[in-house]
Amino acid sequence: MSFYNFENTNPDEEDIHYMKLALAEAEKALTEDEIPIGAIVVCKNRIVGRGYNLTERLNDVTAHAEMQAFTSASQTIGGKYLMGCTLYVTIEPCVMCAGASYWTQVSRIVYGAREEKRGFISKNANLLHPKTELKGGVLAEECALLMKNFFAKKR
Repeated sequence: MSFYNFENTNPDEEDIHYMKLALAEAEKALTEDEIPIGAIVVCKNRIVGRGYNLTERLNDVTAHAEMQAFTSASQTIGGKYLMGCTLYVTIEPCVMCAGASYWTQVSRIVYGAREEKRGFISKNANLLHPKTELKGGVLAEECALLMKNFFAKKR
């Protein structure tokens, strides 16, 4: 796993840096003809989990990028709770992934582009843990473009 030190820098720059790494995970999904969504979990400036969509390869509708990253992070830190960690994900989480984030008690979720049809925000659902902070729109255009291009090729 990688270590990064962001002392004395702008928190927005930190979010952009880590979102670029989540985008790299989404690119991995794209090369495998999976829906290009990527996620990483960061704790104390250390990447503790990574994931990208594996729903086609695993034939599993629950194999979303966030779920892969949560599992990876839990294995790395040796526990199921992700307090003090941030989930970076290229697309707004769905209801399932937002619900899973509740159970992990992740401290922050930073997403790239909105998911108007299937994102949890559009469902008016209060699914996040009360202490979880939410930030959206980080590299939104880049994140959305991956999805748009992927689905344009499918049509």
